[in-house]
Amino acid sequence: MKQIALADLELGPVLGVGTVGTVYRGIWEGRTVAVKLLHASISTDELIRARFRREMEILEKLEHPHIIRYLGGGERDGQLYYVMEAVEGGTSQDLLTRFGPLSWQEVASIGRQVCSALQHAHNHGIIHRDLKPSNLFLDHEGNVRLGDFGIARDTNSADITSQGLTVGTHAYMSPEQITGEQHVTGKADLYSLGCVLFELLTGNKPFEGSNFAVLFEQHLRKDPPRAADAGVQCPAKLSEIIDQLLRKNPEERPFNARSVQGALLELLATDAASDRQSSRSHRSSDARDRSAAADADTDVGAAAVMDPGMERLTLKLGRAQPAEVSWKALLVLGAVLVVAVTLAAVWSR
Repeated sequence: MKQIALADLELGPVLGVGTVGTVYRGIWEGRTVAVKLLHASISTDELIRARFRREMEILEKLEHPHIIRYLGGGERDGQLYYVMEAVEGGTSQDLLTRFGPLSWQEVASIGRQVCSALQHAHNHGIIHRDLKPSNLFLDHEGNVRLGDFGIARDTNSADITSQGLTVGTHAYMSPEQITGEQHVTGKADLYSLGCVLFELLTGNKPFEGSNFAVLFEQHLRKDPPRAADAGVQCPAKLSEIIDQLLRKNPEERPFNARSVQGALLELLATDAASDRQSSRSHRSSDARDRSAAADADTDVGAAAVMDPGMERLTLKLGRAQPAEVSWKALLVLGAVLVVAVTLAAVWSR
């Protein structure tokens, strides 16, 4: 495990506080990073320490463009910590809170990226077990990173969680997690993905309850609502994908995350092709206002062609960021205002 000395880190503001640790923005070797420190008050709890170490080991094992990158870690005075890449665009939960339900293209874009991350994790025997909007981090270009592997299960190692114990976030837990089944597979993450996609698309969780008992009962026995019946605009195929992800029986869910990713990419590619066809028709009907240079602009990269949701996310993430303050501009504006006030005073005499 790569060691990074805490003394080599410059800790900044708090980014978030969880049940076992606090995440800080930091500077390491001239780059902005995120640093997760185990709470000092629970640093002597051997089970919590073991889980924190397991999280570090899992992240170090997983190297994927859609998973938070682990950079290293260590321990100082009994307090464990690790360093990871900083993703500055917030989370999908932040987008949902600020803008409300996302377009189906944005939801499909986030979904296909999460599926890529999940397939990589599942290939390495890792089950996330806590997939939810607040664990999906985005950069300013709309790229998603799956984070927070604090309760992830490494099927290649002994499970730290006690047998029969339910782990996860109640609103997104699969039926098999709720019942504490011993052999939970990656299909538990697919169920959680269905909950996430439904919420991002409709603005509501598939199951709502005032307490965990009500939620558990719904996850176990109540048929989930259909996205197609929620009054949102989306292809019927996307609603069908979410329906299948939310099946109670794991065997009735999609075969794996890769198959879901392929279905979402197909939807996005179809939408992109439709947009290109519409653009061509518009150009042919208004040729005088469209030059050959405009035609060249349609020859975009494969990623943009396959995923029109990325552009939508980029624009939304740009609006979500506070505008940068230009101090030079403020000084100039201040000087102009002073001159204007002075001239007004002189003329009033």
